[in-house]
Amino acid sequence: MTADPQAAIERRVAARHLLAHPLTCKEHDPDTFRLIRRHETELDRWFTQRLGYRLHLASDTARLFKSGVVPEHRPLRTATGRAFHHLEYVYLVLAIASTVAGPAVVSLRDLLDRIRSAAAEADVPLVGDGTERRALVTALRWMIDHGLANELHAQVDAYVNDAAADAVLELRPDRITLLALPALSGFEGSEDLLARASRREATRQWLRARLVEDPVLYREDVSDSEWMELRRRLGEEERFLDEMFGLVLEARAEGVAAIDPTGTLADRPFPAGGTVGHAALLLIDVLRAEGGATSWWAAEDLARRTAALASEHTGHWAADLVAAPDRLARQVVELLIEVRLIERRAVPDAAEEFRLLPAAGRFVAVERTRLASADAGQQGVLW
Repeated sequence: MTADPQAAIERRVAARHLLAHPLTCKEHDPDTFRLIRRHETELDRWFTQRLGYRLHLASDTARLFKSGVVPEHRPLRTATGRAFHHLEYVYLVLAIASTVAGPAVVSLRDLLDRIRSAAAEADVPLVGDGTERRALVTALRWMIDHGLANELHAQVDAYVNDAAADAVLELRPDRITLLALPALSGFEGSEDLLARASRREATRQWLRARLVEDPVLYREDVSDSEWMELRRRLGEEERFLDEMFGLVLEARAEGVAAIDPTGTLADRPFPAGGTVGHAALLLIDVLRAEGGATSWWAAEDLARRTAALASEHTGHWAADLVAAPDRLARQVVELLIEVRLIERRAVPDAAEEFRLLPAAGRFVAVERTRLASADAGQQGVLW
């Protein structure tokens, strides 16, 4: 019996979607949700046996529980792409804790009372000022965007500028319950939680999950035995990852990268267009030329070099970022850390330091004139 090529394509589309959207709601993408339901058995087998994940499927919700890997530098993001800051995370956790048991419909004012009660119980001080109101609205907007709540009357955004504003929310406690990973049950603190979530109980599954979740798996990320295991089974790993996600493995002495030729799977594709993406590529070029991969740079050094690049590209880059080179430098460094082209270390009695990682060498030879107009090019990290 010959395999159905259309079914293979559909399974890959569904698997890629679940990987990028571990909580998938039917109303957001009915066609893809239909594929997930159609291939539920095979997808569950793939994720369970090959990655150690678990797929939960309900009538209108799919949840992929990822365990064994805690990807660093992958924050939650707002609809505009900005990373959550600490206070927004605090309010999101408080909002989830206040809604997980229902009711199905709640007013914003009642929800605020619940959140304040949860904060008091957890010894989290809240003052209710404008900064906190913005953080709460960001958290609630994230829940709405991800199918955890729906605005029935008025909008929560009004609360940013008006502390007396109210709205009515329809909640999905069944989906909110699915947010927590199994590792959250009974943990005794943050260190215990992270240790459980990143447990290497099955080496092959863990290595495969690292290849899928991280832009690059460096040699120094793993032990000698894990590295030997990965290199020995590289061909088999590539077949699995190609079948599931269409990823191509590129191996070097320094590590292994899983490349998505379509450039659509990564949270933050790289190379990327725009001011931050262009500045990041040029900063790699500058640092490589001045110090190579062995030099550590202070944050001030990176800010100074980014400011110099901004002055060279005033006519082509976003005016607000050119006018605020320190902010541009922070965004550039954040991007390069997230795609694992730069690493950061803490220095006693000093600010943090940064250095280029091996995969950054892939981008050194690209001409600056071409970078100015490049959009995305090859997505994923190569070297």
